[in-house]
Amino acid sequence: MKKLIKLITEVFENAFEEAGYDKSLGMVTSSNRPDLCQYQCNGAMAGAKKYKKRPLDIAQEVVAKINSDIFSEVVVVNPGFINIKLQDSYLKNYIEAIAADSKFGVEASLNPQTIVLDYGGANVAKPLHVGHLRTAIIGETIKRMAKYLGHTVIGDVHLGDWGLQMGMIITEVKRRNPELPYFDDSFTGEYPEEAPFTISDLEEIYPTASKKAKEDPALMQEAQAATVELQNGKPGYVALWKHILNVSKRDLKKNYDNLNVDFDLWNGESDSQKYIDTVVTYLKENNYAYESKGALVVDVAEETDTKEIPPIIILKSDGASLYSTTDVATIYERVKEFNPDTIMYVVDKRQELHFEQVFRCVNKTKIASEKLNLQFIGYGTMNGKDGKPFKTREGGVMRLENLVGQVRDTVKAKILENKSEMDGAEAEDIAKKVGLAAVKYGDLSNQISKDYIFDIDKFTSFDGKTGPYILYTIVRIKSILRKAGKISEGELLAPKSATERDILLKVTTFNDTLEFSFNERAPHKLCEYMFELANLFNKFYGENKILSEENEATKASWLKLISIVKNVLETCCDIMAIEVPEKM
Repeated sequence: MKKLIKLITEVFENAFEEAGYDKSLGMVTSSNRPDLCQYQCNGAMAGAKKYKKRPLDIAQEVVAKINSDIFSEVVVVNPGFINIKLQDSYLKNYIEAIAADSKFGVEASLNPQTIVLDYGGANVAKPLHVGHLRTAIIGETIKRMAKYLGHTVIGDVHLGDWGLQMGMIITEVKRRNPELPYFDDSFTGEYPEEAPFTISDLEEIYPTASKKAKEDPALMQEAQAATVELQNGKPGYVALWKHILNVSKRDLKKNYDNLNVDFDLWNGESDSQKYIDTVVTYLKENNYAYESKGALVVDVAEETDTKEIPPIIILKSDGASLYSTTDVATIYERVKEFNPDTIMYVVDKRQELHFEQVFRCVNKTKIASEKLNLQFIGYGTMNGKDGKPFKTREGGVMRLENLVGQVRDTVKAKILENKSEMDGAEAEDIAKKVGLAAVKYGDLSNQISKDYIFDIDKFTSFDGKTGPYILYTIVRIKSILRKAGKISEGELLAPKSATERDILLKVTTFNDTLEFSFNERAPHKLCEYMFELANLFNKFYGENKILSEENEATKASWLKLISIVKNVLETCCDIMAIEVPEKM
């Protein structure tokens, strides 16, 4: 269904046209003075210069052409603003239509796209840490917003599984267990099905190997050589690498499941390996790539650049591929397999230069067509109260599961403090859902590109602009509806108070807010909407005794109204992959 603001705008566009003015002047916006009106049209101000007339005269001529019963008031205010109020009956009819619509008035995109969304970016053989939180939360929300709007979205975790760290792990395993068949070049049998290590082993092996390689040039050279042999397909190394990948994936999936984050593809850098030779040959044959100090590079600088953009390295001097190589080959792969309209990357904003090089490379070399929209969505850092990247008390990088656990425990303590009689298992389940809401809402309520302070006490508060506050509001509405029991929701009546009217007006903007939040990659706008709608309900709840209302028609109308609020808020939560408990 059409947005309410669009329907009102159409009336004013027609009025401007009938009055002899450009219809584009009829654009209507929400009022910046809600104490005076609900909507406003400032087109007369913009048209004054063009038509050499006073804006007041233009506005009055336009208002004289308004012949619609949807407005209760259309007033011209000096020096030419048009203030607008809707008929309550029209407003409640529009809300009835929203309530009956499966997507609450959100229209499917007129230009549905195929979108590949690259988010996650975890490295195998390493646990998820707090640095992985934002890409997972932001990416999942953008994916769900896009799907709600009718786009086809393919979410890819894009694991880091093909770089130097693999060579480091392989050589460290070899040093510890040289007798394993993976290191016997004469071995011709089947390699073991079971991995020779656990995820806990890997989490110790990798940092140990990395430290040794950085301290000993000979060991670094050995790791680099092993990386090249792996990339060239050495059977034993490939078999061992598959074990690393499988063991890591099982652990990563468990941790992402705990965040309610789900990927369509569990691909990694390695999946583009089969295309690297093709891409390299293509770049050479078409004279895009050349040798520089033994490495193969592509120039991506442009004359209009105001800062230096270095050439992108495709192959190192030893023939090994890099992060940039696999990113270029991955775009080639995605174009070939999905023919997407858009590829989005939800990545730390500090990687902006890298992706600028990659995007320019695939555009310049025509690996990507001009129609392919490549987007870098850079996010800021999650910091501690000291303003520095979030760390453990000991100063190390905190594991993500430990952070989520801390938040869950904080929420559980608050729940049991208020409801000491609650069963421990029930409190644990509620704390898990509320804790995750605290983490997600706390993150998403900040502008993506900005750094923010992760404050556990603030984020887990049941008051203010927090996830627990939103969930508590929904749970409160559920409780009212349960207590109402057999009292059925009736016909929605025209609002009886300013707060009730404000709730209706806020519900009408859900479609516009969601569309804006997706188009601008701004989940924080959806968070603001949820908070404002929740606040309005709680104000309404404080002003009215819903269940003890004596007028049955009014009571039934109110029950329908709060049910609509609940459904919209729950939909917003689902878009953010937040679960809502039945009680708190």
